[in-house]
Amino acid sequence: MDFELNEDQKMIQETIRKFAKERIAPVAAENDKKARFPMDLFRELAGLGFMGTPIPVEYGGAGFDYLSHALVAEEIGRVDSSLRGTYSVQVSLVELPLYHFGTEDQKKKYLPKLTSGEWIGCFGLTEPGAGSDPVGMTATAKEEGGHYILNGQKTWITNAGIADLAIVYAKTQPDAGAQGITAFLVERGTEGYSTRDIHDKLGLRASNTGEIFLENCRVPKENILGEKNKGFKVALSTLDFGRFTVAAGCVGLAQGCLDASKDYARTRVQFGKPIASFQLVQQMIADMVVDCEAGRLLVYRVADMKNKGLPNTRETSIAKYFCSEMVNRVAYKAIQVHGGYGFSGEYNVERFYRDARINTLYEGTSQIQQLIIGAYELGIRAFD
Repeated sequence: MDFELNEDQKMIQETIRKFAKERIAPVAAENDKKARFPMDLFRELAGLGFMGTPIPVEYGGAGFDYLSHALVAEEIGRVDSSLRGTYSVQVSLVELPLYHFGTEDQKKKYLPKLTSGEWIGCFGLTEPGAGSDPVGMTATAKEEGGHYILNGQKTWITNAGIADLAIVYAKTQPDAGAQGITAFLVERGTEGYSTRDIHDKLGLRASNTGEIFLENCRVPKENILGEKNKGFKVALSTLDFGRFTVAAGCVGLAQGCLDASKDYARTRVQFGKPIASFQLVQQMIADMVVDCEAGRLLVYRVADMKNKGLPNTRETSIAKYFCSEMVNRVAYKAIQVHGGYGFSGEYNVERFYRDARINTLYEGTSQIQQLIIGAYELGIRAFD
């Protein structure tokens, strides 16, 4: 692996960093306070090609490699985890599975709308009673002529309330476990499809989160994504993409915490000198630096493997597990460096601290990542 970014990657990094600093950062705190989704920024990012980063140009994407995809997630996450979450879902959880598992007709129909920002997508897997155990889902899809009739409920779905297209998972063979799940492409406006927003979240307040309700929802057969009863394979592959950008976003958020802490430590004076000169403050800063660098290298290793087409489920879980736990450590130290001011919304670290918490929960909890890693190392699965 070459640890030096190439010229294209440097240009992408500089472009998204400048956009994040000048356009996203100034309004992130206000959007968080008002729980306001920044549709204008979403459209602007799409206009710059950043809502289709790894998708080939022929489908409206930018044709970037996976390291560039990670760089975009990292730089957005550095200033606003809410918008980074939207980016991750749009690209990693919707566009990439469409590209890898969709028919040519599906790709031509949906990908240009998604990459251009005309449409927003969401990923409907989690249910009220099925989070870490997606095979336990109760949503069903029954064949009826040229359609499937979907019934069920999905929850904690990022973009649910604003999405034009949902990838929804349901059981087409309820008694077959993982071998009886199918993925469907469901457009907003389809009869029997509705959503409801979830409010009062601890963090990611500027990101839309909601529930999806399927009540005799009629979906054409041609809207199956992948193959009938092979939807679990689609879901697992999709989660590998999503965990990758979550990890990259965690690195960005941790870097944002570190940046803010360094600035504060240099200017905050106690006992007649900047607190940056205190040994224990330097120790916290040093720990934060090491965590950021270690997480970044794990993410970049996964990007390198993805670019080479190598299997990377194990390495992706390692990166997601480490980075999601790491960002919570770093955010905690950022509050500590800021002291009482860190407890106030006057400083960004208060928002960063709240936003960090979700990362150990969604797209596979830390405990699920440990079980995946453990199964690879021991050759024994803790669950089926």
